[in-house]
Amino acid sequence: MPLPSVTRSLSAKLLVLTVLFVLLAEVLIYTPSIARYRLTYLEERLAAAHLAALSVEATPDMMVAMELQNELLAHVGAHAVELIRPDSRVYMLSRSMPPTVDAVFDLRATMAPRLAADAFMALAQRRDRVIRVIGPSPKDPAFQVEMVIDERPMIRAMVDFSGRILALSVAISLIAAVLVFVSLTRLLVRPMRRLTEGLVAIRRDPDGTPPFQPSARSDEIGVAERELADMQATIRSALRQRERLAALGTAVAKINHDLRAILSTAALLSERLAESADPEVRRVTPRLMASIDRAVELCGQTMTYTRDGLLPLTRTAVPLRPLVEEAGAAALAALRPDGERAELRWDNRVPEGLTVRADAAQLSRALVNLGRNAAQAGAGAVTVTARERPGGGLVLLVADDGPGLPPRARDNLFQPFAGSARAGGVGLGLAIAREVLRAHGGDLRLVESTAAGTVFALELPPGIVVEGVARLGEMPTSDSPIPH
Repeated sequence: MPLPSVTRSLSAKLLVLTVLFVLLAEVLIYTPSIARYRLTYLEERLAAAHLAALSVEATPDMMVAMELQNELLAHVGAHAVELIRPDSRVYMLSRSMPPTVDAVFDLRATMAPRLAADAFMALAQRRDRVIRVIGPSPKDPAFQVEMVIDERPMIRAMVDFSGRILALSVAISLIAAVLVFVSLTRLLVRPMRRLTEGLVAIRRDPDGTPPFQPSARSDEIGVAERELADMQATIRSALRQRERLAALGTAVAKINHDLRAILSTAALLSERLAESADPEVRRVTPRLMASIDRAVELCGQTMTYTRDGLLPLTRTAVPLRPLVEEAGAAALAALRPDGERAELRWDNRVPEGLTVRADAAQLSRALVNLGRNAAQAGAGAVTVTARERPGGGLVLLVADDGPGLPPRARDNLFQPFAGSARAGGVGLGLAIAREVLRAHGGDLRLVESTAAGTVFALELPPGIVVEGVARLGEMPTSDSPIPH
């Protein structure tokens, strides 16, 4: 898989996201800023109106000529001004014909959300309004000032302020984006790109890629680099081991083929020994035949295990009780280590009508392997029961009355060629049975193994039961007796 292009790379995404987030932060800052700017603008006009109204008090007869009033109002930028002193005296300046007021804004008890809303409403205005503004004087809060002004000059000042804020925001966002981009590129993007290139190279050529060299970082990137290096070493070791095993398997297959031909010849010759006139020869011949049969079985199991790989399943609706019965018949043909036919009692307690969706041949194979193991270990009876799993699904309990598994077999349980419970065994029966269960989505586990017998649980996943689950009991817990 090729690496992503520059426009779709992690670096480009980080740059775009950084710019967007900085702009979003500036927008959040702009809202209270524009509201505060409008409030400051109106307070400055109120302060100027206060000073202009005090000029009335300075005149001898408390009267101001119309020409002077117009000059004072022009200085304030208002059509009319009223100043109310604490003693209720009123000083007023007004043009001869003041315009009609379109809106009134009271600054004495306005909350921040209202100020922000008024600011944005002013920016959205498309007509020239005349507004009345009421508020305490910034010069002396004891004085109340009312003024009538045109709103358009304030809007132009707010637009100019917004332009300055926008330019500053763009500059800050670009500077922050570059700094964040450079920092993240050095700290994250480049190491991640190096990790990605290493993974891609290992996938393309696991054995020929040079060893990945981790850095000395102690953070998560450093941990990932060291894990990748360890994973590459593990993969190389596994590939070399697989190559050796493949070569060994090829050699074993050839040896196995020749060995089976030799054993077949030995079996034919052994049958003639049974007709010998020597009683001692006739006595030992069955054991010789049993040994040859076990050798042939070993060859067959080894070839089957090495040939199977991933088990292909053909799932159909399978009545479970007849399948368990057929598996028992096959297990009864097992041989004990002494060469005598096993006298095995197969107790099938699976209820009638229980149907599962599974591969009949493979599931029967797992049951047969468990039955043969029990017979070869010296068990006289095997009991098969079905239980419903607490989380759904099905459990088949296979319990025997044999002497239990020896410690060596428990330590290497389910390990091919290592987990045999008897001398001369290869330990493939349990390994194959577990593969069958795992291919179905379940598992095979050892429930218990004591001197009174051994119990294995064949766990099948939820949804495998087609019908008959109502006839099942609950799965035994650690405190519940397990049937033998």
